[in-house]
Amino acid sequence: MENYLDLKNTTDYSKLKVAGEIIKDGGLVLFPTETVYGLGANGLDENAVKKIYKAKGRAQDNPLILHVSNFDMIPKIAQNISDIEYTLMKTFWPGPFTIILERTDIVPDIVTAGLDTVGIRMPSGIIANKLISYADVPIAAPSANVSGRPSGTNISDVFEELSDKVDYIVDGGECEVGLESTVVRVVDGIPNILRPGKISPEDIKKAVGTVKIDEHILKDIETDEKVLSPGMKYRHYAPKADCILVYSEDNEKMIKKIQEITQKYTNPLVISCNENAKYYDVKNKILYGSKENLNEIAQNIFKDLRKVDSFKPDIVIIEGVKNDGIGLAIMNRLIRACEYHFIKA
Repeated sequence: MENYLDLKNTTDYSKLKVAGEIIKDGGLVLFPTETVYGLGANGLDENAVKKIYKAKGRAQDNPLILHVSNFDMIPKIAQNISDIEYTLMKTFWPGPFTIILERTDIVPDIVTAGLDTVGIRMPSGIIANKLISYADVPIAAPSANVSGRPSGTNISDVFEELSDKVDYIVDGGECEVGLESTVVRVVDGIPNILRPGKISPEDIKKAVGTVKIDEHILKDIETDEKVLSPGMKYRHYAPKADCILVYSEDNEKMIKKIQEITQKYTNPLVISCNENAKYYDVKNKILYGSKENLNEIAQNIFKDLRKVDSFKPDIVIIEGVKNDGIGLAIMNRLIRACEYHFIKA
């Protein structure tokens, strides 16, 4: 394929110059970051950014993140940056961390959905970082997936959805983190986590002494509702099949509840940790990793959600995880994948 670059087994990143030129010229590039694959365009080119929204089927009231490769790019796109914002950037960049800053006039309205702020991230993935350097512009890049579907963590996940909608594809193999970046906005000197990710509340508190988790995240995770009605929230990260998320701090209770649910269906599928799989007497299971290794689960969860529909289940029951560290981010994605069908056993 002329428009395909395989970088899985090479460190010759100079080959990314072609992709960088395509970004400069207003094209779309599918490329890996350390979090998930991104669908990238010149973030300062309104027409190029429009192509992102069209390719994803994304609503234009949903702002995008600008990706930079170095701190010298920041003053062009952000202003009035506080000391605490600089501390956060210097602590967590390059890495899976996005910060919301006051934008400059050079940033098109289409990137920010008309807001006076813009999300900015400096990826640590060397392919993404080199691509931005060669393009020499901030790259607007949401996750590479059709809106509503699970994000892509390898090319095979998203090739069918997006290959005919982009000008160039960069294959870097599996993404290291597997979940999108932590998103933070500093309000009155306090970092507020708007979207949880690998950079945890504990990490942020250690860096600057304080942190707040946005109320909607805690409400989602800590709700006492047994099962919330479908369609209450925007569908995201979701397979076509109906899904239910089940969690309890008591592992035996969680297993028992899942066993009860499976008995009500003809073709249930269970997504569970390796340790609990033996307790589920169902034909179809997907193991997302060890419950003792949340980083492994984070890396696998989107890939596993994409496998679901091939089994044609009439229900998918997913084991939840503890809300510690990256577990908060995993639960955040799983609740949305299940469209808020959440049971606390």
